[in-house]
Amino acid sequence: MLIKEKSERNTLEMVSLEGLVPQDHLLRKIDCAVDFTHIYDFVEDLYCADNGRPSVDPVVLFKMVLIQHLYGIPSLRRTVEEISMNIAYRWFLGYLLNESVPHFATISYNFRHRFNEDTIEKVFTWILFEAQKSGYLSPEVVFMDGTHIKANANIHKRMKKAIPSAAKAYEEQLMKEINEDRQAHGKKPFDGNSGGGERREREVTVSTTDPESGMFRKGDHKHCFAYEAHTVCDRHNFILDTVVTSGNVHDSVAFDVLYEKVTRRFPQIRTVTMDAGYKTPWICKRIIDDGRLPSLPYKRPMTKKGFHEWYKYVYDEYLDIVICPEYKSLPYSTTNRKGYREYKSLCYQCEACQTRHLCTESRNCQKTVTRHIWEDYIEQAEDIRHSPQGKESYCLRSQTIERVFADAKEKYGMRYTPYRGLKRVSMWVRLKYAAMNLKKLAMWKWKAAHRQFFVAMSIAALKKNLCCAAA
Repeated sequence: MLIKEKSERNTLEMVSLEGLVPQDHLLRKIDCAVDFTHIYDFVEDLYCADNGRPSVDPVVLFKMVLIQHLYGIPSLRRTVEEISMNIAYRWFLGYLLNESVPHFATISYNFRHRFNEDTIEKVFTWILFEAQKSGYLSPEVVFMDGTHIKANANIHKRMKKAIPSAAKAYEEQLMKEINEDRQAHGKKPFDGNSGGGERREREVTVSTTDPESGMFRKGDHKHCFAYEAHTVCDRHNFILDTVVTSGNVHDSVAFDVLYEKVTRRFPQIRTVTMDAGYKTPWICKRIIDDGRLPSLPYKRPMTKKGFHEWYKYVYDEYLDIVICPEYKSLPYSTTNRKGYREYKSLCYQCEACQTRHLCTESRNCQKTVTRHIWEDYIEQAEDIRHSPQGKESYCLRSQTIERVFADAKEKYGMRYTPYRGLKRVSMWVRLKYAAMNLKKLAMWKWKAAHRQFFVAMSIAALKKNLCCAAA
């Protein structure tokens, strides 16, 4: 029988927001998980105590931004529109059905001019501390990687610009050890830095729309301007820290800043798991010298196709020589400014070699093999890779840091940033990660509080299945 419902849109009803929001709604779980009044402590100094207009509650402003990140809403304007129509959002903010919510420009102004990077850092640290206090963090083994975020910049609006090459954090230490190695071999020490005197310049493509972004291309993807979020998480996918750079900054370059931050906050870290982009002599040296273990994968050597494999050139530590596949000796020649010892063959031996075409194409028939002065740390990292601990931690990358990036892009809208400038993008990424940590914390706390209920339901379902099977 066909029934047509009456349209009664103008009917007045007495309702309560508390009764309209489901008890297992995500925002209810978040509201119970943490005490948002802590935000007042972070922003109190940013407001005048006895002058000016009454402000919008800062807790409301932060909650509105958290709603944006939790549900992957692309803009503040759209967020305010959704809040106006969504009962659960209004309940979370404490606004009645007929109460007007703050204008999106008010939120934008506060996060642009009042809430600085220090405020965002305090909010991020507070949520992380709540997770640690609840016993959910496991920072003994951490996972580090970087993901690119497409910048709000037109690829066609660009220009070429010469910029000075970035100074390496370990440059002074490297030069000191290079000179010590040269003196031990009877060579004259270098003057200046490891780059060779004055700082060199390099030409890069710069966006005229957002100059702080960087040109990025990976694999077969087309060129685009991007930022990169270098991130560290634990085995439970809680994000421990992040550093945002231009998209053309390599992972190994941003390693030092991120490593210092996360180890200062969590000194109990014992294993640092990374991909092959971080497998450099300096990174292995720094982690091992700190008493920690670098968990790194196999990295394919950059040898020429059709030539002898790299492992056929064996280093003799006692004689300080390299033995080639034809069992000829390549004696030490020099240590260059980049920290590599050069071992060169004797020309008269290579001229008569039958496999010279598989070894070198040099006109003077001389083969050069290089070995970094910190190569021992790479070999130690290789030993760790084959250990049970190294294998176990690296196998977890797909479930930890890779999962964090996948969720951030697919669920929380981090594939593309609407903001411009490194400072604003950094604040945006840190708030997004704070929202992700908050959601995980709230879900885990809610499950822990209702664990007995779930156990009882599982037992009841199991008994029912057994009875059905017996019947």
